[in-house]
Amino acid sequence: MPAYDPQNIFAKILRGELPCYKVYEDDKVFAFLDIMPRAPGHTLVLPKSAARNVLDVEPDDLAAVAKAAQNIAKAAMKVFAADGITIQQFNEGAGGQVVFHLHVHVIPRKAGVAMKPAASEKEKAEVLSDHALKLAAALKG
Repeated sequence: MPAYDPQNIFAKILRGELPCYKVYEDDKVFAFLDIMPRAPGHTLVLPKSAARNVLDVEPDDLAAVAKAAQNIAKAAMKVFAADGITIQQFNEGAGGQVVFHLHVHVIPRKAGVAMKPAASEKEKAEVLSDHALKLAAALKG
C-alpha cells in the first residue's frame, strides 16, 4: 500500500489551508459537508491523524470516527427529515477510494429519492452554509 500523502485535499482542509463547511470537531475527528453532495446533508467524517484508510488507521482513531459518524447520522435524521442514512467508506483505488485520507460518508436519505452520482454537481455555497449551520447546531444539542 502506498504511503500517506500529507498533500491530499483532506489533509489541507485539516490544516486550514483550504476552506470547508465544518459541522463537527473534537480532538480526534473533523467533519464537514461534501461540496458535491449525493443528497442534502452529505457529510464527510475524518480522523485528524494521518491515516490513508481503514488499513492503516489506529484503532482508537477509527473508533472515534465511528462514534462521530453515528452522532452525525442521528442529527442528520432530524435536521434533514431523513427516512434513513447511507454510510459509505472506501479503501484504495480498487475499493473506490478517491481521496487518500480515511473518511466516512454519512448521507441522509429520503425514501424513493435516488442519490446523485458521486462528484456530479457542486452545491451552492449558501445551501452548504445553511446545512452546515443547522447540522452543527443539532450536534451541540
